Amino acid sequence: MEEQSVFAEYFGDYPLIRVLDFLILGRDMDYSMTEICKNAGVGWTAFSELWPQLVDKDIVVLTRKIGNAKLFKLNASNPWVKELIRMDKVITKLETEKLLSKKQEIMVKK
Repeated sequence: MEEQSVFAEYFGDYPLIRVLDFLILGRDMDYSMTEICKNAGVGWTAFSELWPQLVDKDIVVLTRKIGNAKLFKLNASNPWVKELIRMDKVITKLETEKLLSKKQEIMVKK
């Protein structure tokens, strides 16, 4: 079983969260819908139900077309997306600090 991301740990392991998590992690790249679906670990049916909402709310944007493939990426200029990225950074920092603190406690006990 694949380890769950901190983002999914906090917000739940749901298809939308998995897609957002993947897009946040790869926010500098653009992907086809198939790549996003596969890399997020979401079934096509669930993905195709949530995708229109992400497009309509301007959470993802079309970046280019290669043949029939449309490539998308996270819309980093969207204020809601900016906050989502900020939250991801905050919770990742908190969890990292917890892990480092535990590691230091273990080192001190030795």
